[in-house]
Amino acid sequence: MRRFSFSPNLGAPPLLPSSLSHRRHLLDEISNLNSAPTCPDEVAAALFNPIQVIRERLRSEASLDPGAVAASLKHCRGREGLQLHGLVLSSGLDAHTIVSNSIMNLYSKSGAPDLARKVFDGMPRPDVVSWNTYLSGIASSTEALDFFALMRRTGVHPDGVTFTVALAASANLLDPEPARQLHSLVLKSGFGSDLIVKNAVISSYARAGHSVEAHMVFDEMPFRDSVTWNSLLCGLTQDGRGGAEAIELFLEMVRDEGVRPDRISVATVISACGQEGKIGFGCQVHGFATKVGVAAHISVSNLLMSMYYKHGDVSSAKKVFDNMMQRDAISWTTMISIEPDNAIHLFNVMRLQDVQPNDVTFVALIFAVNDQLLREGQMIHGVSFKLGIAEELNVSNSLITMYAKLKMMVDARKVFDAIHCKEIVSWNALVSGYAQNGQLEDALAVFSSLILHCMPNQYTFGSILSAITTTEIVSLAYGQSFHAHILKLGLNANAYVSVALIDLYAKRGSIDESRRAFEEAPLKSLITWTSIISAHSKHGNYEEVMSLFESLKRTGIHPDHITFLAVLVACCCKGKVDMGRKVFESMVDEFEIEPWQEHYACMVDMLGKAGRLEEAEEFLQLAPMPLGISALQSLLGACRVHRNAEMGSRMAEALMKVEPTESGAYVLMSNIYAEKGEWDNVAKLRRGMRQRGVRKEIGFSWVDVGSGESPYMHRFCSGDKTHPLAEEIHSMAESLGMEISYKKEDSDMGFYLAATN
Repeated sequence: MRRFSFSPNLGAPPLLPSSLSHRRHLLDEISNLNSAPTCPDEVAAALFNPIQVIRERLRSEASLDPGAVAASLKHCRGREGLQLHGLVLSSGLDAHTIVSNSIMNLYSKSGAPDLARKVFDGMPRPDVVSWNTYLSGIASSTEALDFFALMRRTGVHPDGVTFTVALAASANLLDPEPARQLHSLVLKSGFGSDLIVKNAVISSYARAGHSVEAHMVFDEMPFRDSVTWNSLLCGLTQDGRGGAEAIELFLEMVRDEGVRPDRISVATVISACGQEGKIGFGCQVHGFATKVGVAAHISVSNLLMSMYYKHGDVSSAKKVFDNMMQRDAISWTTMISIEPDNAIHLFNVMRLQDVQPNDVTFVALIFAVNDQLLREGQMIHGVSFKLGIAEELNVSNSLITMYAKLKMMVDARKVFDAIHCKEIVSWNALVSGYAQNGQLEDALAVFSSLILHCMPNQYTFGSILSAITTTEIVSLAYGQSFHAHILKLGLNANAYVSVALIDLYAKRGSIDESRRAFEEAPLKSLITWTSIISAHSKHGNYEEVMSLFESLKRTGIHPDHITFLAVLVACCCKGKVDMGRKVFESMVDEFEIEPWQEHYACMVDMLGKAGRLEEAEEFLQLAPMPLGISALQSLLGACRVHRNAEMGSRMAEALMKVEPTESGAYVLMSNIYAEKGEWDNVAKLRRGMRQRGVRKEIGFSWVDVGSGESPYMHRFCSGDKTHPLAEEIHSMAESLGMEISYKKEDSDMGFYLAATN
């Protein structure tokens, strides 16, 4: 951690004296600067044209008042300021401290800190105002505190302004020590009773996350103004911390102390309500803000929109937006996030109203792009490039994600390659993009480059594991090698990684390893619980599923749609119809979750497999939405198993209307007719398949041979003889088939084999 020393050192070297060569050097730099655009201050300066006045007085050899020149500099920016500085240097007026201070202030506000420093270094006797002027223009907190330390070493005594600026700089550091040292110096220097300085001390402590020290200073103050309260309020809500404290402080301020909150107080407490999810209290503050006349201010309205939107009250957020008399980039960006389907229209209206978008605006726009908005996505990229915003790292990362979502990985790679300073987020976006599009080899190639440039994190490994999981031809051993890397880096405790590991092992048949990954997760979220429940459900472990489901409920975490679906699937596989109905009813009645079509389809499948075909068909008809082909297929399959040709015909007819090219309905119905000996109907169905161009999909499987360095598994399908070991494979398959036929109690297995042949 960086340490600062503010102790004076009288042996420090003297400052550089002003000289003719120094002036000439500054004149050369000024003449080489590009002309800055005219700004509103230049228009104000033109009302009395200070440059022309000074030139005329110089021609007439009249004396110039340094105070008047300094006042003229305050009205200048950009081109006007540069010209006036040139006149000051040529006339020697820069020897006056008051003039040099104004020039420094000009450059600091114009974004030219290097020139401001050159002016400062050229001053023979800078006073405390000179030090404060330059100190105020330093953007870096570390540099500002270093400059403050230099001021102390030269023997210049800081005043209240100096301490205020230095304390503001210390607030941006993670280390609390600089703020404590400055507070000590404030007391030693006799500024302990200065209200402005004390407010700065409170703000510094609170913004750095040290609310105890901030409260101590606050409580010691005999008199507090609105700035005092706001300093503590704003500091507490910095970086999303202390929202609850800020709300309590606001109540104390209004209710107990009788202080009238201003715009800043109201804006801060609205932000705190958003952080803490106190939407009810936030609504009360909204009403109060309207009553005292600050709700219409842009900053307050923006925070109200954000608060409502974050907590699902989109209607109130839109109402705030519609009532705004003025809107800035934040207002429009928030609205674009609220209405992603209307994002392009909102962006166009924003531009028509001459509101300039920023990088966050483009991130929100890019997020709104889906696979139906390819042209619009490319247009957004073009506009961001034209405005020079595409180079912003967060915009570039969002563009990579957008192109990956649009399955345009070549364009995603171009955006990635154009990034000058790539951070881990950029690498992860590209790895994730390749993984989502099934391009495992490309994802692994990027990962190999990534580890040469930066340290992979949990999201990197999560994306890689996801790619391995979804790429079914990759062996489990390859995933285990990445698991080893995760253990070495200590990332196995991360929830995101835990879920990816649970999913990987479960889908590769290693349920014990999947359970171990779950047990090793220190913090188990709903996603973690749902992942392991789904894993056991897919493996048919009904007892484990129900045990885990009960354990989940005991933790106080409410299951969601996906959790219930996994439990229903387990009940279906085990034939636990009554328990399945109970789970379905508890989802609706106890947890107030509206079932998806997948839940209804699972219940249809469950009832059908249990032979309760009429109940299954009734469930199918009572569903509030079309259930799609999966429910129809499962009920048709149940009709075949339980030999209900009449219902099977209805299901097959409905299925063929929905998916006329789907072979499953034809094959299942053909099996039903074959079982009944209705060979004419079988032949009729086969002819119908040929006429419609319907072909039965060839079944295929993978096998992990567990040898060699290749990460891939072998794939084979029905009738496949291309493999060099085809004879051995077919011989083994026949042996397995015979073993199955001996152990299978259900004689209907023969119909499956007949259908396959």
